[in-house]
Amino acid sequence: MSQNNNEGIEVVAPDEPASEASPIPESPKPQQTTQLESSSSNRKISLQSTSNTKKENNADDQQDRMMWDNQVEFLMSCIATSVGLGNVWRFPFVAYQNGGGAFLIPYLIVLFLIGKPMYYLECVLGQFSSRNSIKVWSLSPAMKGTGYAQALSCGYILSYYVSIIALCLFYLSMSFQSVLPWSVCDEAWGNVSCVPSKPDGSVPPPNATSSAELYFIKTVLQQSDGIEGGLGAPVWYLSLCLLASWLIIFFIVARGVKSSGKASYFLALFPYVVMIILLISTCLLDGAGNGILFFLTPQWEKLIELDVWYAAVTQVFFSLSVCTGAIIMFSSYNKFDQNIYRDSMIVTTLDTFTSLLSGITIFGILGNLAHELGQEVSEVIGSGGTGLAFISYPDAIAKTFQPQLFSILFFLMMSVLGVGSGVALLSTINTVMMDALPKIPVLYMSAMCCTAGFAIGLVYVTPGGQYILELVDYYGGTFLVLFSAISEIVGVFWIYGLENFCLDIQFMLGVDTSVYWRFCWGIITPAMMLVVFIYALTSFEAIKFGGTYTYPTLGYVSGYLMLFVGIAFVPIFILLTILKNRSSKEPVKESFQSKKSWGPRLSNLHTEWEAFKQKWKNARKDLHVSRVTHIWYSLTGGYQKRTSINNTVNIVYN
Repeated sequence: MSQNNNEGIEVVAPDEPASEASPIPESPKPQQTTQLESSSSNRKISLQSTSNTKKENNADDQQDRMMWDNQVEFLMSCIATSVGLGNVWRFPFVAYQNGGGAFLIPYLIVLFLIGKPMYYLECVLGQFSSRNSIKVWSLSPAMKGTGYAQALSCGYILSYYVSIIALCLFYLSMSFQSVLPWSVCDEAWGNVSCVPSKPDGSVPPPNATSSAELYFIKTVLQQSDGIEGGLGAPVWYLSLCLLASWLIIFFIVARGVKSSGKASYFLALFPYVVMIILLISTCLLDGAGNGILFFLTPQWEKLIELDVWYAAVTQVFFSLSVCTGAIIMFSSYNKFDQNIYRDSMIVTTLDTFTSLLSGITIFGILGNLAHELGQEVSEVIGSGGTGLAFISYPDAIAKTFQPQLFSILFFLMMSVLGVGSGVALLSTINTVMMDALPKIPVLYMSAMCCTAGFAIGLVYVTPGGQYILELVDYYGGTFLVLFSAISEIVGVFWIYGLENFCLDIQFMLGVDTSVYWRFCWGIITPAMMLVVFIYALTSFEAIKFGGTYTYPTLGYVSGYLMLFVGIAFVPIFILLTILKNRSSKEPVKESFQSKKSWGPRLSNLHTEWEAFKQKWKNARKDLHVSRVTHIWYSLTGGYQKRTSINNTVNIVYN
């Protein structure tokens, strides 16, 4: 780990607020100590109001940049982004599959050692630079491919995510009927053994299929037996729901953060109202306690399986929405001195709480279903993903004492959760496009992105659409996001430098970074992610739809192509940047060093930051430490102990 910013590559971690930093007993001062005093220790940096045009110091950033109206809008937007469909349908099933209550142990460990550090990292990157997930890589230009890989994975996820919102809207509209259509068998399904989801007192035939499952597959999706003969034409009513979903998202993002910030209050808070209502109602159902106990009862033998830890990592990434560019994008609209540490801790903690809350609620409903059928809870779980959301849950809801009410509340909550995350994903793409083409108004850019998203999304509402969804999610979503995360952490902490990054936080927030963050960023997080990545590579298997259907060769080729295109961005940009600097004396070093434009976007603030960094650079040089000592100081905050710089920055917004 060397030193950058005219010093090479270095390891340093972000600062956390003084109130949060763990106190470390002060050791006796060594003989050699460098003490510097800044004559501007109480200087004030006057920044223009967020309502005024901000003049940028970089030639490529000379456009107005919108800002949140207040800090709460940013917090609500992050909550709406991170608390999404994954908390409701993915976490309960993943937890059940991987040890029940015992899964919470690796999940919480991964959350504290990977999830929280990655979330805080992205919040700091966006707020410090006021740049999107691609332009932020002016900190190390050769690693710019990481930003493009994240943007591509964001596009992959967004392409199918809105089609799931469309399914939620369709089920929501069907919930207003006097008899829920999936609760009874339909003669149009042909000669199939069907058992109605709504109990009618009859004895179900052996090997019968629930009406909820048949309704989802045969009526809603009109699912084909495979994609060898093509995908088929889009289902008209799902196409209308898809159009409605994109229109909702468009109206929210039409004016950028000015409109999405206002909508974030509803998108973040309303699902909790519904979830609490569902939780209270669920706990009153017969058998709900058995389902909740089934969810929380630990299976300790699962903890020694690497699959469980891999599932914990992927669930944390999926749930927090890190490494898709969304968090960097949202935080880039913050004021420079906003307490981003507090906000990131609130969101990551609330996300975990929501996952547990939804798990208890969902397994309570499934416990009631098992009680009604006289079966064990494990026999009514069904499958995860869309199967759990649109088969197991509707099947269970049809058996409740107020099925229409439960169904309306559940699918309204699912729709709002989906829209919240969809808005963040589209805003990420929007921001990248607007920063690249600043002359195009936000309204027109949003319209173009939504139109393209709707056109692509029609693929997922065809009879073969679910087969494509599984391919895109598996190859273009989970695995590519994990690769992007490793590339991001290498670029920031092992190339730009851990110590440099911590100094940026100190300049921005005025706090030192604790040993916890430094060790996580410098060693623990990258090591754990590398182990998980290697495990994922060695255990990488061709996906089978529903566990049984084998895709045609073209399907697997398309999946691997989606994955490798994203991964290829990183080495391609490294090579292109080195070739661009080939006339330099040290083209490799020049390619990985920060651009002069890197830093706070406001010119006066950028000047103050450069002076601040230069003082610390000089102070470190005066210590004459070895490379090993430098790494140790970076991990433990040793430079702050041996170098005293009285350099307080007071930022005043007029």
